[in-house]
Amino acid sequence: MKHSAVFYWLIGIAIAAVAISVSFYFDDAVWNFIQQHQNRGLYNFMRNVSRFGDWWSHALVGLILLAIAWIRGSRKWSRVFLAMLIALALAGVTGTVIKCVVPRPRPSVHTDIRWGGPRFSTKYHSFPSGHVGASTAFFGVLFIARRRVGLACLPIPILIGFSRMYIGAHYLSDVVCAAVLGFLCALLVGCLLLNAHQTSKH
Repeated sequence: MKHSAVFYWLIGIAIAAVAISVSFYFDDAVWNFIQQHQNRGLYNFMRNVSRFGDWWSHALVGLILLAIAWIRGSRKWSRVFLAMLIALALAGVTGTVIKCVVPRPRPSVHTDIRWGGPRFSTKYHSFPSGHVGASTAFFGVLFIARRRVGLACLPIPILIGFSRMYIGAHYLSDVVCAAVLGFLCALLVGCLLLNAHQTSKH
Protein backbone atom coordinates (compact mmCIF):
# COMPACT_ATOMS: atom_id res chain seq x y z
CA MET A 1 0.00 0.00 0.00
CA LYS A 2 2.83 2.37 0.82
CA HIS A 3 4.52 1.78 -2.54
CA SER A 4 1.26 2.37 -4.42
CA ALA A 5 0.66 5.59 -2.46
CA VAL A 6 4.12 6.88 -3.37
CA PHE A 7 3.49 5.95 -7.00
CA TYR A 8 0.22 7.88 -7.09
CA TRP A 9 1.87 10.88 -5.43
CA LEU A 10 4.63 10.89 -8.05
CA ILE A 11 2.08 10.65 -10.85
CA GLY A 12 0.10 13.51 -9.33
CA ILE A 13 3.18 15.70 -8.97
CA ALA A 14 4.19 15.00 -12.57
CA ILE A 15 0.72 15.86 -13.88
CA ALA A 16 0.63 19.08 -11.81
CA ALA A 17 4.10 20.10 -13.02
CA VAL A 18 3.17 19.54 -16.67
CA ALA A 19 -0.15 21.38 -16.28
CA ILE A 20 1.56 24.37 -14.65
CA SER A 21 4.29 24.51 -17.30
CA VAL A 22 1.78 24.30 -20.15
CA SER A 23 -0.44 26.96 -18.58
CA PHE A 24 2.43 29.45 -18.34
CA TYR A 25 3.36 28.73 -21.96
CA PHE A 26 -0.18 29.44 -23.20
CA ASP A 27 -0.88 32.47 -20.94
CA ASP A 28 -0.67 35.08 -23.70
CA ALA A 29 -2.36 32.94 -26.34
CA VAL A 30 -5.37 32.25 -24.11
CA TRP A 31 -5.64 35.88 -23.00
CA ASN A 32 -5.50 37.12 -26.61
CA PHE A 33 -8.13 34.55 -27.63
CA ILE A 34 -10.45 35.70 -24.84
CA GLN A 35 -10.00 39.34 -25.80
CA GLN A 36 -10.90 38.58 -29.41
CA HIS A 37 -14.07 36.73 -28.41
CA GLN A 38 -15.65 39.11 -25.94
CA ASN A 39 -19.44 39.20 -25.78
CA ARG A 40 -21.41 41.61 -23.61
CA GLY A 41 -24.01 39.07 -22.54
CA LEU A 42 -21.42 36.43 -21.78
CA TYR A 43 -19.25 38.98 -19.98
CA ASN A 44 -22.12 39.96 -17.68
CA PHE A 45 -22.84 36.28 -16.99
CA MET A 46 -19.19 35.57 -16.19
CA ARG A 47 -18.99 38.64 -13.98
CA ASN A 48 -21.92 37.31 -11.93
CA VAL A 49 -20.34 33.85 -11.76
CA SER A 50 -17.14 35.47 -10.53
CA ARG A 51 -19.04 37.60 -8.01
CA PHE A 52 -20.93 34.68 -6.48
CA GLY A 53 -17.98 32.31 -6.81
CA ASP A 54 -15.91 34.06 -4.18
CA TRP A 55 -14.93 32.50 -0.85
CA TRP A 56 -17.83 34.03 1.10
CA SER A 57 -20.48 32.20 -0.96
CA HIS A 58 -18.67 28.90 -0.45
CA ALA A 59 -18.35 29.63 3.27
CA LEU A 60 -22.05 30.45 3.49
CA VAL A 61 -23.04 27.22 1.73
CA GLY A 62 -20.62 25.25 3.91
CA LEU A 63 -21.98 26.74 7.12
CA ILE A 64 -25.58 26.05 6.09
CA LEU A 65 -24.74 22.43 5.20
CA LEU A 66 -22.79 22.03 8.44
CA ALA A 67 -25.75 23.34 10.44
CA ILE A 68 -28.16 20.97 8.66
CA ALA A 69 -25.88 17.97 9.21
CA TRP A 70 -25.43 18.91 12.86
CA ILE A 71 -29.18 19.29 13.43
CA ARG A 72 -29.83 15.94 11.75
CA GLY A 73 -27.19 14.35 13.95
CA SER A 74 -24.95 13.21 11.11
CA ARG A 75 -21.43 13.22 12.53
CA LYS A 76 -19.98 11.90 9.28
CA TRP A 77 -21.31 14.73 7.13
CA SER A 78 -20.67 17.30 9.85
CA ARG A 79 -17.01 16.28 9.74
CA VAL A 80 -16.95 16.49 5.94
CA PHE A 81 -18.51 19.96 5.81
CA LEU A 82 -16.23 21.18 8.60
CA ALA A 83 -13.21 19.89 6.68
CA MET A 84 -14.46 21.69 3.56
CA LEU A 85 -14.62 24.97 5.47
CA ILE A 86 -11.15 24.50 6.96
CA ALA A 87 -9.67 23.71 3.53
CA LEU A 88 -11.42 26.78 2.14
CA ALA A 89 -9.87 28.98 4.84
CA LEU A 90 -6.43 27.41 4.43
CA ALA A 91 -6.44 27.97 0.66
CA GLY A 92 -7.64 31.54 1.14
CA VAL A 93 -4.93 32.46 3.64
CA THR A 94 -2.17 30.72 1.65
CA GLY A 95 -3.29 32.32 -1.60
CA THR A 96 -3.41 35.79 -0.03
CA VAL A 97 0.12 35.43 1.32
CA ILE A 98 1.39 34.35 -2.11
CA LYS A 99 -0.35 37.31 -3.76
CA CYS A 100 1.50 39.73 -1.48
CA VAL A 101 4.86 37.96 -1.71
CA VAL A 102 4.71 37.42 -5.49
CA PRO A 103 2.74 40.33 -6.98
CA ARG A 104 1.63 39.95 -10.59
CA PRO A 105 -0.39 42.48 -12.62
CA ARG A 106 -3.81 41.30 -13.67
CA PRO A 107 -4.30 40.88 -17.44
CA SER A 108 -6.62 43.89 -17.48
CA VAL A 109 -3.90 46.16 -16.03
CA HIS A 110 -2.07 48.07 -18.76
CA THR A 111 1.60 47.76 -17.84
CA ASP A 112 4.79 46.32 -19.28
CA ILE A 113 5.59 44.67 -15.95
CA ARG A 114 4.88 40.93 -15.98
CA TRP A 115 5.87 40.25 -12.37
CA GLY A 116 6.29 42.61 -9.44
CA GLY A 117 4.55 45.83 -8.51
CA PRO A 118 2.70 47.15 -5.43
CA ARG A 119 2.37 44.22 -3.04
CA PHE A 120 -0.87 45.37 -1.43
CA SER A 121 -2.71 46.59 -4.54
CA THR A 122 -5.48 44.24 -5.71
CA LYS A 123 -4.57 45.16 -9.29
CA TYR A 124 -1.34 43.23 -8.76
CA HIS A 125 -2.91 40.23 -7.04
CA SER A 126 -3.30 38.09 -10.13
CA PHE A 127 -1.26 35.11 -8.93
CA PRO A 128 -2.82 32.83 -7.86
CA SER A 129 -6.59 33.07 -8.28
CA GLY A 130 -8.17 33.25 -4.83
CA HIS A 131 -11.59 32.30 -6.21
CA VAL A 132 -10.33 29.12 -7.87
CA GLY A 133 -8.06 28.13 -4.99
CA ALA A 134 -10.89 28.43 -2.47
CA SER A 135 -13.44 26.65 -4.66
CA THR A 136 -11.06 23.80 -5.52
CA ALA A 137 -10.13 23.31 -1.87
CA PHE A 138 -13.78 23.38 -0.84
CA PHE A 139 -15.02 20.83 -3.37
CA GLY A 140 -11.73 18.93 -3.30
CA VAL A 141 -12.48 17.76 0.23
CA LEU A 142 -15.93 16.68 -0.92
CA PHE A 143 -14.31 14.73 -3.76
CA ILE A 144 -11.98 12.99 -1.31
CA ALA A 145 -14.85 12.13 1.04
CA ARG A 146 -17.48 11.25 -1.60
CA ARG A 147 -16.01 10.93 -5.07
CA ARG A 148 -19.28 10.82 -7.02
CA VAL A 149 -20.73 13.88 -5.32
CA GLY A 150 -17.43 15.75 -5.57
CA LEU A 151 -17.07 14.85 -9.24
CA ALA A 152 -20.57 16.19 -9.91
CA CYS A 153 -19.51 19.51 -8.34
CA LEU A 154 -16.29 19.71 -10.36
CA PRO A 155 -17.84 22.01 -13.05
CA ILE A 156 -18.27 24.71 -10.39
CA PRO A 157 -14.57 25.58 -9.83
CA ILE A 158 -13.94 25.08 -13.57
CA LEU A 159 -16.65 27.61 -14.46
CA ILE A 160 -15.35 30.00 -11.81
CA GLY A 161 -11.85 29.71 -13.23
CA PHE A 162 -13.05 30.45 -16.76
CA SER A 163 -15.08 33.41 -15.51
CA ARG A 164 -12.03 34.90 -13.81
CA MET A 165 -10.05 34.66 -17.05
CA TYR A 166 -12.92 35.98 -19.16
CA ILE A 167 -13.34 39.19 -17.15
CA GLY A 168 -9.58 39.83 -17.22
CA ALA A 169 -8.85 39.11 -13.57
CA HIS A 170 -6.40 36.24 -14.12
CA TYR A 171 -4.17 34.48 -16.60
CA LEU A 172 -4.50 30.77 -17.32
CA SER A 173 -1.47 29.99 -15.12
CA ASP A 174 -3.05 31.88 -12.21
CA VAL A 175 -6.08 29.60 -12.43
CA VAL A 176 -4.12 26.35 -12.88
CA CYS A 177 -1.70 27.11 -10.03
CA ALA A 178 -4.63 28.06 -7.81
CA ALA A 179 -6.37 24.77 -8.61
CA VAL A 180 -3.20 22.86 -7.66
CA LEU A 181 -2.90 24.87 -4.45
CA GLY A 182 -6.56 24.29 -3.61
CA PHE A 183 -6.34 20.55 -4.14
CA LEU A 184 -3.19 20.35 -2.02
CA CYS A 185 -5.06 22.11 0.80
CA ALA A 186 -7.95 19.67 0.33
CA LEU A 187 -5.56 16.71 0.50
CA LEU A 188 -3.90 18.05 3.64
CA VAL A 189 -7.14 18.70 5.48
CA GLY A 190 -8.69 15.48 4.20
CA CYS A 191 -5.75 13.40 5.42
CA LEU A 192 -5.68 15.11 8.82
CA LEU A 193 -9.41 15.15 9.57
CA LEU A 194 -11.16 12.51 7.48
CA ASN A 195 -8.56 9.75 7.19
CA ALA A 196 -7.40 10.22 10.78
CA HIS A 197 -10.96 9.71 12.01
CA GLN A 198 -11.44 6.59 9.89
CA THR A 199 -8.15 5.19 11.22
CA SER A 200 -9.12 5.89 14.84
CA LYS A 201 -12.38 3.94 14.35
CA HIS A 202 -10.32 0.85 13.52
